Amino acid sequence: MPHDVTMPQLGMAQDAGKIVAWLKAPGDAVAKGDALFEVETDKATMEVEAQAAGYLTGVVASEGDDVPVGQVIARISETAKDDTPAPATPPTPEPASDALPEGKQITMPQLGMAQDSGQMVGWLVELGAQVGPDDLLFEVETDKATMEVPAGARGYLAATLAQAGEDVAVGAPVAILTAEAPANPVARSADDAAKAQALAPAQPEPEAAPAKPAEAPKPAPKALLAEGGRILASPKARRLALEQGLDLSRLVKAGHPQPYHVSDLEVLRAMPEGQTPSTGTAQASRRLTARVKRPELEAFLNWAQGQGVDDTDAALAGLLGQGHVQTLAIERIGHARSFAILRRLSQVAVTEDMPELILRDLRGSFVQNVELGAEDIPVLTLLPKGKGLTLVLECAPEQLSAEAAIALLNTVAGRLEQPLRHLL
Repeated sequence: MPHDVTMPQLGMAQDAGKIVAWLKAPGDAVAKGDALFEVETDKATMEVEAQAAGYLTGVVASEGDDVPVGQVIARISETAKDDTPAPATPPTPEPASDALPEGKQITMPQLGMAQDSGQMVGWLVELGAQVGPDDLLFEVETDKATMEVPAGARGYLAATLAQAGEDVAVGAPVAILTAEAPANPVARSADDAAKAQALAPAQPEPEAAPAKPAEAPKPAPKALLAEGGRILASPKARRLALEQGLDLSRLVKAGHPQPYHVSDLEVLRAMPEGQTPSTGTAQASRRLTARVKRPELEAFLNWAQGQGVDDTDAALAGLLGQGHVQTLAIERIGHARSFAILRRLSQVAVTEDMPELILRDLRGSFVQNVELGAEDIPVLTLLPKGKGLTLVLECAPEQLSAEAAIALLNTVAGRLEQPLRHLL
């Protein structure tokens, strides 16, 4: 099936681009990822890569032409002799309506344990374009970082349900992928998408489950202050607290665990003036154990050095934290560092941000077993076990659900056993 080549949007305010040069001639073979043409915008000149493999045909824009964003300028076909003309204009998105195309919903991911929403920075794929599971679909900003999110599935981008600058709740749909190319792609804001969802026919409610016995109140672990008594909070939480006149020190006095995120501001708003919530009775902590019989960490660390990552702690943090948390601390006896986890292993770097997960590496110690109980954040402990490793996860029930704890431990154990398979 032919693939339309369109003028991409390389900046949030860009509405057109000038074609500086075609890097492939009509009829040339093209591989996915090949530099196809060079485009100039207000701010930069960039090479644009082909999004599909085939032959360049149907070129309708020449060097020096100013082309609106989204307009079709060529086609990548299955044969060099395909003379079907490419459409002169891009598909016109249909106005917001109650109907959305049927397909796979892509939702706002949870990139950190304490994340409750993400701000859409921009789409990395044109509306209506075909994508694969590993193709980067959009860019999202959270409290701590900006990250590119892959599509995770194969299909055509038939609908975008959030636009640049909008905050979207974790789990809310942001796009729809369809198996066939859409005739009328849909572009909506998050507000329009939410309204359409509210107007959708209500689904029958399941039968009420038997009432569960009341659970004990969640514990409030002892709050830890950074050096100098600094309150630990995400930049977004600090900004909102300042704008809304909220005093984060009241959470500290109440024993509410740090670091604070946007969701903790709800607790602060609900606190009566002059009072702090009761700490209640602590629940039992979760403790899970996994065995890694043949870890291949040495092979992984040698490979990482070949990629320019000489800091073994950074390499280990990137391997085990990616996809789970944005900050991970590596602790050894008398030594600890926190790392910011980014998409590429070479970008993992030391940070002063509070970690969302601790990896306690006791491989070089005489300790054979741990049962320390839940701490302020989940803790994974690496222990020597013959020629293999034992991996112990300890956390409080409110930090990780049983399902999430099992998934985290299983994934990390798998990465320790076959790290190169995970990365490659």
